[in-house]
Amino acid sequence: MKVAIAQLNYTIGDFEGNSEKIIQHINKAKTDGADLVVFSELSVTGYYPHDLLEKKEFIKKAEDAVLKIAQNCIGIAAIIGAPKINESDRGKQLFNSAFFLSDGKINSIQNKTLLPTYDIFDEYRHFEPNRNFDVVEYKGEKIAITICEDLWDELPTANEFAKDKLYQTSPMEELSKFDPDFVVNISASPFSYNQEGWRKNVLINKAKKYNTPIFYINQIGAQTELIFDGGSVFIDKNGDIIKELKYFAEDNLVIDTLNIGEKRLQNKVETTEKIHDALVLGIRDYFHKMGFKRATLGLSGGIDSAVTVVLAVRALGAENVRVLLMPSKYSSDHSIEDARVLAENLNIQYEIINIQSVVDKFENELAPLFTGTSTGVTEENIQARARGIYVMAISNKFGHILLNTTNKSECAVGYGTLYGDMNGGIAVLGDVYKMEVFRLARFINKDVEVIPENSIVKPPSAELRPDQKDTDSLPEYKDLDEILFNYIEQNKSPKEITALGFDENEVHRVLRMVNMNEYKRFQMAPVLRISSKAFGFGRKMPLVAKY
Repeated sequence: MKVAIAQLNYTIGDFEGNSEKIIQHINKAKTDGADLVVFSELSVTGYYPHDLLEKKEFIKKAEDAVLKIAQNCIGIAAIIGAPKINESDRGKQLFNSAFFLSDGKINSIQNKTLLPTYDIFDEYRHFEPNRNFDVVEYKGEKIAITICEDLWDELPTANEFAKDKLYQTSPMEELSKFDPDFVVNISASPFSYNQEGWRKNVLINKAKKYNTPIFYINQIGAQTELIFDGGSVFIDKNGDIIKELKYFAEDNLVIDTLNIGEKRLQNKVETTEKIHDALVLGIRDYFHKMGFKRATLGLSGGIDSAVTVVLAVRALGAENVRVLLMPSKYSSDHSIEDARVLAENLNIQYEIINIQSVVDKFENELAPLFTGTSTGVTEENIQARARGIYVMAISNKFGHILLNTTNKSECAVGYGTLYGDMNGGIAVLGDVYKMEVFRLARFINKDVEVIPENSIVKPPSAELRPDQKDTDSLPEYKDLDEILFNYIEQNKSPKEITALGFDENEVHRVLRMVNMNEYKRFQMAPVLRISSKAFGFGRKMPLVAKY
């Protein structure tokens, strides 16, 4: 059988656009001689629709789209993903389903069994799990259709107290009883920089265990914070990856199960380049799917804003990025010059606005209220909030989206000012630790110096008081990032982190900052997710707690 993989970028709720794209690729696959073309999980609605799934009109439009797509399946079959109403009077109202379309109609429907409810996933909120197993027979072949998590039944839990395995049921164990000729897995598997190898290993192990080839179809594109990287694969029954589609780009490929041909694999890419490509895609899709074109931000001469503006230019084009340089009396000449040089290197519009007179006005007006107090963080925050007013004014007046430049290290410990430098429509670096920001800067400069070297090598500073350095109140970023990674991503206790060789008092101080600043993160912009544990949907913590 000739099977076409269609790895596409969908928009949540764009039934017309998603349907047209699917139909276009059904016709292309037919022209290319395919017998079957396969699309990703919830391809009709886009992944993940969240509580739009609770709206009857939304579900009705999804049903209509499936029927429209089915009419185009003449002389070819297709597998698409969409919600399906649960006809039973028990359980959730919907299934997460794979529709097998042929002869102009819906031929068969397979429902998802394993519904993830961890990290950014909350599918059991809306869907009923499948309890019936069968294969689809088409052109003499028996096809086992699975949906994403259905192949991940051996996934270990992230909970310290949980059992070894997250699920009790193995869909593949049930489907293997029908002796399928191959497995199709339609997926919506988000990108994280450390997941690609792990994801492949799951598929490889399943193919080997059940001695069955696997077609794995992922999607690409960003849906606000979630970024999908593609990388769809065909794995033979021996567990060898034979065909691999592109990453961070739409792609399609026809595979003949009787004549596989030579291997088609993607080049190996280092972690930093993957993160770079993911963030560029995340920015681009956020703007395009929201209907915006132009971005703005404050360019300080520091590394975070420097990396953010380069990513924005690569995502949106230089003509669509405008920045403000907003020095105060504490800004070094180097910082202003570095920001100016970077803006000119990128050929973007920039203006310089000295904020000192505005800051002085605020301080003079507040002086009677602050009598008897010493200068400190409040005065520093006034500077950050003054800058926030300027960039938000540009955003409001010209319809630009403000990009937040706070990195994950700062975000974790609350090293930022609400309604100031934490303003923004999307947080570009909110899931990128500081040391990785440095690596991104080096990657950006690998062929030519785009970011001035001084922005990379100078000690990080908010420049809100004389001779200020980040290390005045934080550990060195190398140590801070490792402590944070073990606490946030690895879910380790203070005792376990201390055992890695860190000072006990320092560990407790850092973790206290993390826990105390949950309220700040709750109010910040959505964070582009590039790790296995990002702030936002994937990490739900109480704002008020004594832990």
